[in-house]
Amino acid sequence: MSGRKLYYLLNSGKNSKFKYFFKNYMRLLCPKAICRIRREHIINNLSRRSDMDYVMHRVNYYNKLSRHDSLASKWHESMIGLSQQEMCKEGKVYFFDSYEYSRFFKQDLRWKLLAGDIVDVPSVPSIVKSRPLVDDNECSVLLNMDKVRHFIFVNDKKSFEQKKNMAVFRGKIGVPGSPMFKENRYRFMKQFMGNPLCDLGEIKSRYCTPEWVVDKMTIGEHLDFKFILALEGNDVASNLKWVMSSNSLAVMPRPTCETWFMEGKLVGGVHYVEIRPDFSDLEEKMQYYIDNPSEAQKIIENAHRYVAQFRDKKRERLISLLVMKKYLSVVNPGVEL
Repeated sequence: MSGRKLYYLLNSGKNSKFKYFFKNYMRLLCPKAICRIRREHIINNLSRRSDMDYVMHRVNYYNKLSRHDSLASKWHESMIGLSQQEMCKEGKVYFFDSYEYSRFFKQDLRWKLLAGDIVDVPSVPSIVKSRPLVDDNECSVLLNMDKVRHFIFVNDKKSFEQKKNMAVFRGKIGVPGSPMFKENRYRFMKQFMGNPLCDLGEIKSRYCTPEWVVDKMTIGEHLDFKFILALEGNDVASNLKWVMSSNSLAVMPRPTCETWFMEGKLVGGVHYVEIRPDFSDLEEKMQYYIDNPSEAQKIIENAHRYVAQFRDKKRERLISLLVMKKYLSVVNPGVEL
């Protein structure tokens, strides 16, 4: 292993997958009967919370389902019991992150879990990590999945004005016609690779453009730059959470998909620097915030406030349980949970 690869391995700044998988395999050993008893204790505390309205707003944002009892039997044709759910081919994280909350309910209840990067609205109510930002996405019920990769926050000790007047991007892109090709990232690289205002590079993969390939960059190394590109890949930009928790500015076009982070609630110019879908105003926007650091600081502070709502682990657990409870009650009408 080269020195650079070892350095990245030890300093990437990402969540520990070993710790994540160890914790989740241990969770499988906990009796589900105990979980159901704990569920009532956790949920019954809702009425005593000062933030109950906020909690329920988020529950209903993630889960927009309404009762359609006449459709339930039709839905069940493509659903399985909770106890029948196997490890997902797209990755164990989807099984573990949904099991964290599904284990609190009776295991003969029907459901549908869609693993992976979901960018279309399913035909039946399904638990998903991501959904398209369209009006009619009721059947896409969000749960915080693949969070070991997506939910990372940082403690950035470098101020905006101390950082380089440049934009940085690292990520997988692919080539046209290849599996998992990320067309918007490809267009961006074609347009800005070699631009002196940008430090860009593609992460090596089976399908890549060799002249774009560079070594991986740690999260800490990203934080040396004032502007960090958060470009959507298969669905959302996975780096957006930690970028918005930093003292750098997230730069991106308006999101087209959302996850548990509620990207649909983000406002360009308030929480991030919004650029056109064709990226044509990138340099103009960068120069504006370089010249107006106080305006940049306002966005950074707004981003920090937005991120703060996800840091309360007990509240996140409560919201997740309520999302799951609402989902299971709608698709299993009249059945004890």
